[in-house]
Amino acid sequence: MSLKLTFKSFFFRFLEILPNKQGEQVYHKVQELFSKENLDFKIRSSHNTFRTFQDITREQGIEIKDRVVIEIGSGWLPLMPYFFRYMGKAEKVETFDLNRHYQRENIEKLNEAFSGEYEVEINKVKESAYSLPEAIKYYPNSNILDQKLTNCDLVFSRFVLEHLRPETIKSMHLKFKKELKPGAHIVHLISPGDHRAYLDKELSLQDFLKYSRREWQKKQTRFDYHNRLRLPEYLEIFNNLDLKIVHLTYEVPDRNSEYYRKFEALNLHPDFTDFTDEELMAGAINIILKV
Repeated sequence: MSLKLTFKSFFFRFLEILPNKQGEQVYHKVQELFSKENLDFKIRSSHNTFRTFQDITREQGIEIKDRVVIEIGSGWLPLMPYFFRYMGKAEKVETFDLNRHYQRENIEKLNEAFSGEYEVEINKVKESAYSLPEAIKYYPNSNILDQKLTNCDLVFSRFVLEHLRPETIKSMHLKFKKELKPGAHIVHLISPGDHRAYLDKELSLQDFLKYSRREWQKKQTRFDYHNRLRLPEYLEIFNNLDLKIVHLTYEVPDRNSEYYRKFEALNLHPDFTDFTDEELMAGAINIILKV
């Protein structure tokens, strides 16, 4: 295990023993201090994500112009809401997060950088605690399961589903099926690989598949939870709820790649041996569901 990964694991274990509120506060502060990604990089990265969103939705004739979009998982900045509003011309974007990460100072920097880069005018609501424009609503400390969604045309998530418990994913999509208007769409971008491999380059992106459920649970905390669901398991959840899958793409590495070599060296736990290599390694999953 790399030094970076060792430190991160130790740090999360330390946060886990703190009272919830203090643990969240420390986590928030450290994330701010040690984030290496500058604002320009974050904007460019989110622009690439928006292009992916445009590519896969256009194939299905899905438009967000003058529509209401809900984002699950706000993160630290309203990056995708800005692209939905100013590039996609959405009427309104509502973004929900279990935590409160937005800070006025950071969003004011984003407003300046975004308006300069894309030549758009961002009219902030004067009384907004976060310097957000009127068309973007932020709901921190909010569970999407507790919200009313009847006015929503499209639900979007980016790298969120892999951090939710399977039962939560099921409950969420059952709610979507019951409350969203007929014809509404749900777009998920899912990163199902072992995120520890981003810190330790020696690890396979499927490394966590060698552990039993109990062993894996001992290795993670609420701050780095990953459900380890494989592609067929996501699809089974959606199919069991009779949600129509109108788009599905994913990446699988070349058999001659270093990525594949690392995977082949793994001793998979019996829980995962009934899956094909493609099902186990499917990454960068992009899926669109229709209600």
